[in-house]
Amino acid sequence: MGNKLKLKVEGTLLTLEREFDAPQELVFEVHSSAEHLKHWWGPRGWELTYCTVDFRPGGVWHYCMTCKDEGQGEFFGMESWGKSIYKSIDAPKEIQHTDYFSDAEGNIAENMPPSHNVWEFKPMEGNRTLLISKARYDSEEALRQVLEMGMEQGIDETLGRLDDYLQTLR
Repeated sequence: MGNKLKLKVEGTLLTLEREFDAPQELVFEVHSSAEHLKHWWGPRGWELTYCTVDFRPGGVWHYCMTCKDEGQGEFFGMESWGKSIYKSIDAPKEIQHTDYFSDAEGNIAENMPPSHNVWEFKPMEGNRTLLISKARYDSEEALRQVLEMGMEQGIDETLGRLDDYLQTLR
C-alpha cells in the first residue's frame, strides 16, 4: 500500500487507510494538540487560522481552515469551520469523535452532515504506523454529499501534509 490513500465506501461507512513512516505514538500525538494540528490539518493551500483542542472525552476541537492560496481561485480567502467532540481516547491506539461543520462560535451547521469517527493507529514493522479512519454518516446521501464536496481530494492532501510534518519531527 505504501503511502497511498486507500478509500472504501460501504453504505454509510467511509473507510480511509494510509501508512506513515513514523511510530504509532508520534502519529497519535500529532492528532492531539492544536500546536501540532496547525502544521498539517487541511488540504494544501489552506491553513488553520483558528484552533483550540480540549483533548479528553467530552472535550471539543474547534477550528477554522482558511484558503491562503491565490491559485485556488474562488476558494481563496474562504473559511471552513469545524467542530469535533471527543467520545473516547485510548492513547496511542484510538480516538473516537463526532465531527461537525460549524460556525465561528461553534454552533453546529444543521444543513451539513456530521460524521461519527474512529481513528485507529496501528503499529507496523519498521516503526511505521497504519492510520485507519472509519467515518459513519447518518445516511448514504449524507456520505455522498461530502464526497461530492471534494472530501477525498481534501483528505488525501491533508494526510500528505501530515506525512510531510511527521518527517520534520523525526
